[in-house]
Amino acid sequence: MRTSPLEVLAFWFGTQGDPGYGEFRSEWFRKDETFDREVTDRFEDLYEQAAAGKLDHWREEAEGCLALVIALDQFPRNMFRGDARTHATDAKALDAAKDAIGRALDRELPALQRMFLYMPFMHSESVEDQRRSVELFEGLAGEPGGPDVVEYAVGHRDIVERFGRFPHRNALLGRETTPEEAEFLTRPGSSY
Repeated sequence: MRTSPLEVLAFWFGTQGDPGYGEFRSEWFRKDETFDREVTDRFEDLYEQAAAGKLDHWREEAEGCLALVIALDQFPRNMFRGDARTHATDAKALDAAKDAIGRALDRELPALQRMFLYMPFMHSESVEDQRRSVELFEGLAGEPGGPDVVEYAVGHRDIVERFGRFPHRNALLGRETTPEEAEFLTRPGSSY
């Protein structure tokens, strides 16, 4: 069975007329085993197709590109929580997001949906991408109905500017943690 971009978006955001449509969902940013299991059950095959490049044609239109970014950037964070696979397709998601922005496809999407198109910048361990993330989220927060997640974008950027990476990923990715990173990781707000 083939899943369409609209099915991904309907799952993630709901559809017009649904209660809560167009509003923040708590499941997006907290650990929720039921939600994680639902993402896995419904979309693991789709994720594998996206990871293999079999859905790259979704990049042609704004909604398709957004659905692809969600599949590559958000779904693995639910499906593979606590596993290195969480970050396996971050680069593909970032590439799709950059392509969409370069073609102004992001401007065709409502503000709340654009937030997820921009998330790969916030998840990147590149200082340049982190700075772009802050710019994108500052612009989004200034729009009517735009979500204000600037403080999170700034927090992510500050960590990458300081360490060149996210230290909280080190163990997951088999990286050595420096003494400075170890001390930092004892503080509240050291990981996202």
